[in-house]
Amino acid sequence: MSIIVTGSIAWDYLMRFPGYFKDSILPEQIGRLSVSFLVDDKQRHRGGCAPNIAYSLALLGIRPRLMATAGLDFGDYRAWLEDAGVDTSLTRVYDDEFTATFTVITDRDHNQIASFHTGAMARARELSFRALPREEIDWVIIAPNDPLAMCNHAQECRELGIRFVYDPSQQLARIDREEFMAGLEGAAALTVNDYELQMAKRLSGLDEQGLLRHTQALVVTRGPEGASVYTRSETHHAPAAAAAALVEPTGVGDAFRAGLLIGLSRGYAWPTILRLANLTAVYVIEQMGTQNHYYTPAEFSARYRATYGDDPILEDFNRTY
Repeated sequence: MSIIVTGSIAWDYLMRFPGYFKDSILPEQIGRLSVSFLVDDKQRHRGGCAPNIAYSLALLGIRPRLMATAGLDFGDYRAWLEDAGVDTSLTRVYDDEFTATFTVITDRDHNQIASFHTGAMARARELSFRALPREEIDWVIIAPNDPLAMCNHAQECRELGIRFVYDPSQQLARIDREEFMAGLEGAAALTVNDYELQMAKRLSGLDEQGLLRHTQALVVTRGPEGASVYTRSETHHAPAAAAAALVEPTGVGDAFRAGLLIGLSRGYAWPTILRLANLTAVYVIEQMGTQNHYYTPAEFSARYRATYGDDPILEDFNRTY
């Protein structure tokens, strides 16, 4: 199964604030917001939506191809990904740019305030599927990236008949309605969290059923409440997997998307896909950093069975390793 992952590559700078953002943000002064948070610690981790998704795909037994752009500081990162089982041959490195940078502060309620500097990501619009053999592409995920690149990737997938998942995520705050609809049209699934769903509805002017006129499925993650899927004929919900510890939420959604892609690519039923994706996601929140989790196939299968009960996919799942 060939899965191409597109999206940002970034270095993540993760910081923790020991209080609550709500105590420092005055609603009556929101139009003149000026706040500063003294953080306890700062760590640098490998990040970016595309490598985060690709890393968890590799843990799940797939060798995904990463199609993205990076800068002159990508060398060690590339070696790490290759060692983890990610094919970076489609990744283009620009020696006159730095890799994108993601900076986020998380408070005690796991609320986050983040910023993102594009760096080499702005060059992602130069990448194309057209030079690749069509028969070598089964699925594509269009994760947050340069907005024009996301539009281009979706257009090419439609023209080439490639199944794709549209994951606008953080870019919903940046793109306009035309760009959003250009990415959504013809997608096998739109995936958002519950807050992003409201942003998508406001941006598009469409409710859930309206969105489903343009995509086959709407997948919504709901944090500790699990995840839901809406299609034109059915609705399903799966409870979240219990976390051993709540350490840091950055990258949880990316890991969820890896599980989603595994389930879609193998043709599993939606309830199973949601459970698989929920379990894939929970490993990330238990660690600091988006690619510091690890599990063996046996450990993953055992935890799936302990969380959701026995499932026929587990036998199939183990045979793929």
